[in-house]
Amino acid sequence: MSTTPRPPAGSYHAGLLGAGIRGSFSPALHEHEAAALGIPGRYELLDLDELAAGPADLGALIAGARAAGWQGLYVTHPCKQAVIPHLDALAPDAAAIGAVNTIVFGPDLAVGHNTDWSGFARGLDVGFPRGLDEQDLAEVVLLGAGGAGSAVGHALLTRGVRRLHVVDRLDERSAGLTRTLAARFPGRAVEHAGLGALADLLPRATGLVQATPVGMTGHPGTPVPARLLHAGLWVADVVNRPLRTELLAAARALGCRTLDGGPMLVLQAADGIALLTGHRPDDDRMLADFHRIVAAGDRHGG
Repeated sequence: MSTTPRPPAGSYHAGLLGAGIRGSFSPALHEHEAAALGIPGRYELLDLDELAAGPADLGALIAGARAAGWQGLYVTHPCKQAVIPHLDALAPDAAAIGAVNTIVFGPDLAVGHNTDWSGFARGLDVGFPRGLDEQDLAEVVLLGAGGAGSAVGHALLTRGVRRLHVVDRLDERSAGLTRTLAARFPGRAVEHAGLGALADLLPRATGLVQATPVGMTGHPGTPVPARLLHAGLWVADVVNRPLRTELLAAARALGCRTLDGGPMLVLQAADGIALLTGHRPDDDRMLADFHRIVAAGDRHGG
């Protein structure tokens, strides 16, 4: 663990590291907010697919961005856990969650942070303006125990979920995250199960969070059959490419309260900009700008 060195003031040069990200909203979102803050900003994409790169290349890509004088990198699927061995240190949030979505370059250290959890937690207030009460947080199913799922699980328990079911197609991964979350939040009920358990869990659940790549551009479909959803369920999907996933469309058709991946994308970005520049973005301004970008149809999310 380490205290992150304060980034250089007066500029903002960053990028997004991930696969299949060419349609990302992030360049426009970050550059617009940098301009509003009075900071010269440039945001680039390091798309593993376009670079014909893989996990073995992450260290070189991170080192190259740092050598070029960037303030840092943002990290998305499928790199949030794979980047950790290539960093010098982890901030407490990233170390606890075991995933990184923001890398801050200091004079001597590349430090990994996690703003996904805070972005998702704050996004619940945006998506559900009437709030989620004690009953809404009684029993929640988290689908996905990877990098995004780890952050979301931390956020849900921080927000007061009393019983959390971690479901993943890989039992070892869901069991591992369950152990980690249970140790971090003693007194809460945290259990794990395989995909086959959804039919038993969802009828009594009060909330469902989808934190797998299923439904995003390049990974079409839905991980949850519509027949398992019910009107008493609130449903959140962290996917933002596209914002209207098959899961959310099915949930809305049944009358469920829903939350798309937009607020999490915007608010994790706001927290990341604060880390990289030392300037606090305006959340409301960024959310409004995001909706303008989406309405313009220039991008498909990311």
